[in-house]
Amino acid sequence: MSQSVVISVDAMGGDHGPSIVAPGIAQAAQSLPGVRFLLHGDAAAIEAELAKHPKARAVSEVRHCDKAIGMDEKPAQAMRRGKGSSMWNAIEALRANEAHACVSAGNTGALMAISKLILRMGADLERPAIVANWPNMKGVTTVLDVGANVQSDADQLIEFAIMGAAFHHAMHGAKRPTVGLLNVGSEDEKGHEEVREAHAILREAKLDFDYHGFVEGSDIAYGTVDVVVTDGFTGNVALKTAEGMARFFSSEIKSTLTSGPLAMLGALIASGALSKMRKRLDPSRVNGAPLLGLNGIVVKSHGGADANGFESALRVAVNLARSDFRAQIDRNLQRLTAAAAKDEAPASGQDQGAAE
Repeated sequence: MSQSVVISVDAMGGDHGPSIVAPGIAQAAQSLPGVRFLLHGDAAAIEAELAKHPKARAVSEVRHCDKAIGMDEKPAQAMRRGKGSSMWNAIEALRANEAHACVSAGNTGALMAISKLILRMGADLERPAIVANWPNMKGVTTVLDVGANVQSDADQLIEFAIMGAAFHHAMHGAKRPTVGLLNVGSEDEKGHEEVREAHAILREAKLDFDYHGFVEGSDIAYGTVDVVVTDGFTGNVALKTAEGMARFFSSEIKSTLTSGPLAMLGALIASGALSKMRKRLDPSRVNGAPLLGLNGIVVKSHGGADANGFESALRVAVNLARSDFRAQIDRNLQRLTAAAAKDEAPASGQDQGAAE
């Protein structure tokens, strides 16, 4: 693919719509040369915001539609009435090869359902997964699934491992990402049957990443592995817990540093370091959760993201569009299928001999 990339944007999605999309694109226009944007939604509202940001206006095409999917709509309802909405049209442009990726800050369930309906799943993949970029002591951990699938069997966990490794390679440059399965302990006998079965298969598979084995919740923050794989129920609980703790610590630090004159003086002296820490923990700096496994690149931005956060989601979409991560997923799935067929061949031969 050439360096010229087109991103299809649901301009009405999220809590703020065009008022965040336009400045986010303006920032992206400076940091991501060679990228253009198709904006879907209320043309008058979008044009009014673009008028405030000439750099965004210069790289954008607006496509009007009257409908938008609400943040509280249920996925089934969104699929029934969503055709012709800003979200639907943004994804449809991707299916029609008018764009290389799609970004929306809209309703997560609706985005997942409509994306799967329009784009379908990639070959040999059963379910999509939502990815989170998780700050750790060494850099960033890729965690999936964080909400698309409440339950996942062994085959799906293996697919998540393959998709997560390809994503981490594309986004963070690791040549052979390390992958771990989230569990309640590192011993082979720990965890439920699905996790143990996936562990046994990944341990023997020869794929384009290094399988570490089981990891625990604390390993996410330690950066023990590049990619942590789990089901959507566990992943979402872990993610929301981490977000809550981050807000708690931020509040406690602020309260402590304003508790008296000496504390405030100390805060002033350490302001540079505190600012660096705040940026490091700012979720908007790693905003942008791809829905992996689809026949196309769809990135979910946080509904409450500001312009910086929306630019981050656009950057994820562009980086994935310019990478070969989908080809890497296909290669690993083919290797896994070939290995499974090879393992089954002797058993089939033995059965045939016995029958004779």
